[in-house]
Amino acid sequence: MHGPHKQAPPPLQVDTERVVLAGMALWAVALVVLLLLGDRVDRLWTWTCVAALGLAVLGLGIMRWQLRGSPASRRRGRSGADG
Repeated sequence: MHGPHKQAPPPLQVDTERVVLAGMALWAVALVVLLLLGDRVDRLWTWTCVAALGLAVLGLGIMRWQLRGSPASRRRGRSGADG
């Protein structure tokens, strides 16, 4: 027996670039703190921060590349509007 079918809510509009940049800022702060602590912490944590920043830069580049190739971006380009 199936219940009544509910309409799915519309997707949220999220500025993913801003979210990634905020995450990068937090990882950068953590990296600075770990570097200031020096030998009192395991180097694994420092490399974790470095890896997180590197992956975030890679992800940000991919996101921007995908946005440039999106159909909405191409429509904006033809109409002359800035995005």
